[in-house]
Amino acid sequence: MRTVLFASLRTYARRYAAAVVAVIAAVALIVVTNALTTATKAGLFAGIDAPFQNAVGAVDFPSEEVTEKYTEQGGWPIAASMQSVRSETKLLGQEIMVGAVSTEKRWQWQDLEEGRFPTAAGESVVDANAAKTNEVGIGDTLKVGTGESAVETTVVGLVDAPAMWSSPIYVTLPEMQGWEDQYVQTVMTATTGDEADGWLNTDDYLTELQTQLNKEVNVVAYMVLIFAFIALFVSVLVITNTFSILFAQRMRDFALLRAMGATKRQVLRSVRREALALGLLASLMGLAVGALLGWGIVALVRQLAETAPLGAVSFEWPWLVGAFVLGVLTTLVASWLPTRRLMRLSPLAALRPQEGFDVRGAGMFRIGLGVAVILAGVATIFVAVGWDDAQIGMLIVLLGCAVTFLGVMLLGPVLVPGLVRLAGSALATVAGSPAKLAAANAGRNPKRTAATAASLLVGVTLTTGVLTGMNTIRSATLDEMAAQHPIDLALQAESKPLEDSVLDDAKSVPGVDDAVAVPGAMASVEAGGKPVPVPVVAPPGGDIALRDLSVKPGTMVISPVAASAFVEDSFEASGEKVTLVVGDRSATVTLDVREIDGAPQISAATLRTLTEDPQTYAVWVRAEAGADPEDLAGTLGALAPDAELINGKGQRAWVELQLDVFTWAVIGLLAISVLIALAGIANTLGLSVLERGREHALLRALGLTKRQLRRTLAAEAVLLSAVAALVGTALGVFFAWGGSEILVGDIMPDATFKLPVLQLVGVVVAAGLAGLVSCVAPSKRATKVSPAEGLALD
Repeated sequence: MRTVLFASLRTYARRYAAAVVAVIAAVALIVVTNALTTATKAGLFAGIDAPFQNAVGAVDFPSEEVTEKYTEQGGWPIAASMQSVRSETKLLGQEIMVGAVSTEKRWQWQDLEEGRFPTAAGESVVDANAAKTNEVGIGDTLKVGTGESAVETTVVGLVDAPAMWSSPIYVTLPEMQGWEDQYVQTVMTATTGDEADGWLNTDDYLTELQTQLNKEVNVVAYMVLIFAFIALFVSVLVITNTFSILFAQRMRDFALLRAMGATKRQVLRSVRREALALGLLASLMGLAVGALLGWGIVALVRQLAETAPLGAVSFEWPWLVGAFVLGVLTTLVASWLPTRRLMRLSPLAALRPQEGFDVRGAGMFRIGLGVAVILAGVATIFVAVGWDDAQIGMLIVLLGCAVTFLGVMLLGPVLVPGLVRLAGSALATVAGSPAKLAAANAGRNPKRTAATAASLLVGVTLTTGVLTGMNTIRSATLDEMAAQHPIDLALQAESKPLEDSVLDDAKSVPGVDDAVAVPGAMASVEAGGKPVPVPVVAPPGGDIALRDLSVKPGTMVISPVAASAFVEDSFEASGEKVTLVVGDRSATVTLDVREIDGAPQISAATLRTLTEDPQTYAVWVRAEAGADPEDLAGTLGALAPDAELINGKGQRAWVELQLDVFTWAVIGLLAISVLIALAGIANTLGLSVLERGREHALLRALGLTKRQLRRTLAAEAVLLSAVAALVGTALGVFFAWGGSEILVGDIMPDATFKLPVLQLVGVVVAAGLAGLVSCVAPSKRATKVSPAEGLALD
């Protein structure tokens, strides 16, 4: 039987191409995931111990009392604060992470590249890369912070630090302690500490820190692995379909072996060894392809993004063994059912002239079961949508989606051929007889047709579901961002009005479409027996913002942060009344607390009540389409160095970029499943060409031209792809609706479900075109056989 095994592999090698490609792609994806994960780990862990070279131990996220306790004993905190940083010529950033640098040598853990470390307050060091980007050099003066807590510091050195602990700028600890919004990540101790404080010796602390980082990296890896398993599932469908057709075509071979004395077990063992050999070969090739792709992708990312935190690639044996085993098992599982079904035939039955395929469609029991399963799945999704707990509701939605898809798969032999015949009738008005023949061919073997479409159905369902869900999330998120950051950029006065020249200067900045002066006043609110200064502005009319910013008379719209200065629970303060005072005038307003940029907003009528001489307390800017928000922020910030610069456009652009990156990353992963499915369609069409050799020859003998035969096969491929795409789109949209109702509805109740119509049309069109491409090779093979040769085929 070993001779039979090698002969079969040589003879049918080309027919196994799609199965091999499917397994290679799935295994390679797992190996690439491992490469990216290990490179990320290496990048994150590089220099992780740098700050702790002279430490005895450390405490993670200590309280203020613990930090003070250990710093008094000679320890040192790794502290940071988000602050505005300006040079003498421009704004470097509205929110830049500022770290602390020690004046004591043993805690100066950064690598000094140029200059020296600070020796007293008023001196700072800057990260070398940040200095290059922002054109800052030794001797420059930087203003860090805003208002009364701002400090001026002179750059005395350029440093480099590991990515995990790095900050663009480092000031001395006394200067940082003057800011309210600072946090301490770790305090390093110079002596043995108290375990009650959370103290760990240095080795134990670094081990725990690496474990935490490792888990975070693995979470990302496991999310990516979900798509690898999806690719494996599609591979099972492709391989099962391939083996079903291939083994059915070889029934005479099997029957001849049985007639010559081979037992059923021997033949079955030979076929499964064939599948095992295929799985072993494809899995080994997948490991090699994945390793090359992993190294290549990491190298490319490093080349394109110099600051990417990627270290050296190292492949971990559990991942490699797991990928190899999964690839082999996938092939064996996919080939199991076809071999069992074929071995039920006796040698005499297989030697009789017959089609070789089970051409029956689904029976009544299967149809009834499929309908019941679909109804159960749909009902489950509707139940989940009304669930109070979002986490449990999402799990129920996923269960409902899986059950619904299973029901569609059960109905596949009825649903897919029926839709193909319906679509073929419509296409026949344009393509004529080839479309009719294509629809008839698809209906002749319902189970094979359904299995062929199933692999593409999985990929399209996932792709359209992700596209629709992400479009809903994207729209809801961007609407939320537009509500929170409706103004592209703004210069907000903090204590005194802006100069009159700021408005004209802002309008003349390249990239500014329009700018308006916003009137306001410096008011005060009584809180705890003392007045709290509050700058207030009255939004002007017009289209300077993304939404209407008009405020009802008697109301003050204020952010939770601003309200916390005079209200105990600012997040629950909406509806409370406070009194604004300007000089000898006052006005009582009702608080409307929400996430907004800039100073609290009141109506023009309320402002007139408070003062007859309003001043310019803000300048709102609308940027031109395509203008870079960071460049604009730097230029506008230089116009009023003492004003707070608000970059709403930059906030919106950053969130939009994150959504784009996530969407395209998921689509890229899903594309592997779609490509595997298309390879399966091409393989199935190629095998069906061999199966229908006599039929094609007879059609040619009756007058069908080569061109018409190619059009028939093209129509068949397009019909299968288009039907799978349409059904997958319908399922994907429905599944996305259920998921978005739970996820988006729980976070943003006002969000609406939005279809990415153009993208969905693009998926259907792309699937049809891909089906057309997949039929090129099979159609060429079919037209090479002359009618006489084809009629002589057995």
